[in-house]
Amino acid sequence: MIGLTTKTIYAIAALNELSNLTGKEVLKIKNIASAANVPQNFLEQILLELRKRNILISIKGAHGGYKLAKKLSEIKLRDIIMVLETDAFSDICRTDNPVLKLFWGDIKKGVMDVFDISLSELKTYQQQVNDTLDYSI
Repeated sequence: MIGLTTKTIYAIAALNELSNLTGKEVLKIKNIASAANVPQNFLEQILLELRKRNILISIKGAHGGYKLAKKLSEIKLRDIIMVLETDAFSDICRTDNPVLKLFWGDIKKGVMDVFDISLSELKTYQQQVNDTLDYSI
């Protein structure tokens, strides 16, 4: 329930890069892979899954690439995890003990709440990085 695979971590890194696009811009997969520091072959599989789930749009052709299918505020990290991690929020309590059921239920809710942020909220972290860099210079 709690662990995330490299697949999801790479997906979030790629979506963060795509979140910087404006208007009709698209990014080629090699540019996303380079900017997000993700292996291109692995990224192709990830982006295909996200496209199938209508999180991304792919444009074919010489000027094609990927872009987000929705507004930043409409894409939750939780949704990405649900697509890529089949049992991320599954019920891990394997007992009938009511105390443990409550405990694991609270853990599950807490984890879900942590990832219930939109891609637009990642911009807050970017601002913190920018503030740190501006302060240091």
